[in-house]
Amino acid sequence: MAAAVRNPPSRLRRFGGTGSPPSLTTGNEIRRGRLALQVAIVDEHGRRLQVRGLAVWLRRVAPSRARGAVTIVLVSDPRMRALNRTYRGKDYATDVLSFPQLAPSLKPRIPSSRRASSPQPLAPTGFLGDIVIARGVAKRQARAAGHPELDELRLLALHGLLHLLGYDHERDNGRMRRVERRLRRTGGLRQGLIERASE
Repeated sequence: MAAAVRNPPSRLRRFGGTGSPPSLTTGNEIRRGRLALQVAIVDEHGRRLQVRGLAVWLRRVAPSRARGAVTIVLVSDPRMRALNRTYRGKDYATDVLSFPQLAPSLKPRIPSSRRASSPQPLAPTGFLGDIVIARGVAKRQARAAGHPELDELRLLALHGLLHLLGYDHERDNGRMRRVERRLRRTGGLRQGLIERASE
């Protein structure tokens, strides 16, 4: 389980892709006068993927302040290992990394329990950031937990989204754990990543 990564390079290039990010804006994404959460799922080369039920589920359980666009990038374990080594200095394939997109004028967040519980300003585009998931790690974790791979992808996507929104389970005195538990239950999932990691 990984935390949000600070100061990432431009989108998709960090994943090995050369294409441009997929367009996320559609007329159906505007509801009640505000931008809803938009979710695109792509592979590490930027090609759209269909993971039945993942984007719809994440939009349904996301906190109300999660407005804007998110890209979920499913990558190979070797690619995740390289990303984890580059951005966190850890030489193994982790399950999920979050790359928040803060407004360009902002400095990276200074870790503190007070600031970790506050939402961070978004870039002017409304893009929240990228959630990168290692597909092989997710499959193995799903098998070990005794649930379908889709459930594991949902857990990882929710965990990553909360990091994009500024939560940090390593510094927020249990706030992320409580929010994740509530949203997970709303979405019909039993155990979360934070609970599993603390066992």
